[in-house]
Amino acid sequence: MVRVAVVILNYNGENYLRQFLPGVIAAVSEPDEVWVADNASTDGSVAYVQSLGTRVRLHQNAQNLGFAGGYNEAIAAIEAEYILLLNSDVQVTEGFLAPLLDALVVNNHWVAVQPKVLAFHNPASFEYAGAAGGFLDKLGYPYCRGRIFDTLELDLGQYNVPTKVFWTSGAAMLIKRAAYLEVGGLDQHFFAHMEEIDLCWRLHKAGYSLGYVPESVVYHVGGATLETGSPKKTFLNFRNALAMLVKNHPTNFLFGLVFLRLCLDGVAGLKFLLERKPKLMFAIIRAHYAFYAWLPRLLKERKELKKYSSNAKDSVCKPESILVAYYLKGKKKYSDL
Repeated sequence: MVRVAVVILNYNGENYLRQFLPGVIAAVSEPDEVWVADNASTDGSVAYVQSLGTRVRLHQNAQNLGFAGGYNEAIAAIEAEYILLLNSDVQVTEGFLAPLLDALVVNNHWVAVQPKVLAFHNPASFEYAGAAGGFLDKLGYPYCRGRIFDTLELDLGQYNVPTKVFWTSGAAMLIKRAAYLEVGGLDQHFFAHMEEIDLCWRLHKAGYSLGYVPESVVYHVGGATLETGSPKKTFLNFRNALAMLVKNHPTNFLFGLVFLRLCLDGVAGLKFLLERKPKLMFAIIRAHYAFYAWLPRLLKERKELKKYSSNAKDSVCKPESILVAYYLKGKKKYSDL
């Protein structure tokens, strides 16, 4: 069996493949493999990958299954001990893979790790999608070392120590394939956004740990699938955040928590309206209705996930609300928390 398979999910991303795929191929040594999992692209992506020869392999999905479904189909078919989920808009660095693999070997209770994720267009800054490893607050809001909400920190070496984290970024995540399959992979209903956090939460429930490895560095463009400010992106983020909460949060007061989150979403919607972004406000409303339609299935999944309760390590990482810390107390950096 192959040790590591680097799997890049692609949908009509020929430009990013041309820009970044040769660098990935150069940085990954045989016998490790590089794969492009294509979600039925209609541009020249497939032809370009095929033109690169045997150093890159192609897995073609019959339709666009989104980030979650596309990866699930590919990882089910690609046999390797470790899978690196890598966005098509990521520039890797020489030797980036070895520290990630070493961390999983040395820390045998870790099943997934991420590198330091810096911004491609501002290399001195952490990038939104993962930064230096992710966490959740008691209400289930995600944030990162190096990024809280839209505030990005400069990389000054402040997060240069490997550490356990609650979630690892789907932009660049090395994971043990067996653990990925054990917990059911990414939730295909999510389509895209928040799906890696949901996966990581289920890994914690199964008794596993995850880590951040600063010796490995990548540069992420971001927004390759959906741009910031896109109504569809807003819809997916708000819907999937609620779904993830219902499935995974250990609280005994679930509906009180969900009601609070719905109210806070309403505040976010009002903020969008005041900012003259009515499309984003209506995206939140649509997300809530979609969530209500999902609720019976989500409650069933929540019940099924209780099988992990005896060995779960799924407590949220910070007892303080990140909303209170950020907006009321002015704590804009992870180190301030």
